[in-house]
Amino acid sequence: MFPTDAVQNICDSWWVENNNELKRGALLYAFLPHVDQIPVTLREEGRNDPTSHDRAILNVTPLRIQDHRPKKTLPVAALSLDEGELWTAYRAKKRPCLVIGEEPPSVDNVLRRDMPKKLTSPTVLVAPYYGADKDGRRAGYNAALVERIRHAEYPQFLVDQLPIGGPKESILRFDHIQPIGLNDYAYEHTGYCLSDEAVESILNDWLIWVFYGGLPPESMLILFQEEILSIYGNN
Repeated sequence: MFPTDAVQNICDSWWVENNNELKRGALLYAFLPHVDQIPVTLREEGRNDPTSHDRAILNVTPLRIQDHRPKKTLPVAALSLDEGELWTAYRAKKRPCLVIGEEPPSVDNVLRRDMPKKLTSPTVLVAPYYGADKDGRRAGYNAALVERIRHAEYPQFLVDQLPIGGPKESILRFDHIQPIGLNDYAYEHTGYCLSDEAVESILNDWLIWVFYGGLPPESMLILFQEEILSIYGNN
């Protein structure tokens, strides 16, 4: 049961069972990186054995866009780089994520001839969930902030309750939308997805809010925000 002040109550149903179909609103598991304000890079600092090409001493350092250095001249077989590239490093965690975009159409193999596969390899956009509850394993979110997120005050956050166990409440972060590959190694189905009504009435309008800075004038979310304001006032 969702709280009485949750946007999910706009819909007759929110989560429904999904027969492992990859579509907008599907709930998946994937290893997704933590997005830090300052990224880090792996820099080769040398080798214990200069003749060895499969081992190197690496240093993890902040990656500043102003400090980009060309790659080292010593080749490392496992960390090969093309011109202008470098290796970045992220902490990642297996977490629930919501499919935001439809699976793209495949590019005909004839059109992919004589080019690297990575240039047309298909991906799908997902948004990750983060546990809102505070416990011994996670810092969680401030309760006052969670309430304001529940009242649809921030386009980048949505409070949800997932049908897969875990935290009582989770925060969906639209500002962390990112691609994942479509290989079976890249994701796992949970067996659930948003209802068609939830996608059409909430998700579609929410994405317009995220990408364009405002809700459509006929959106049910505007009515929800006005009702919340009349009950709770300005926080």
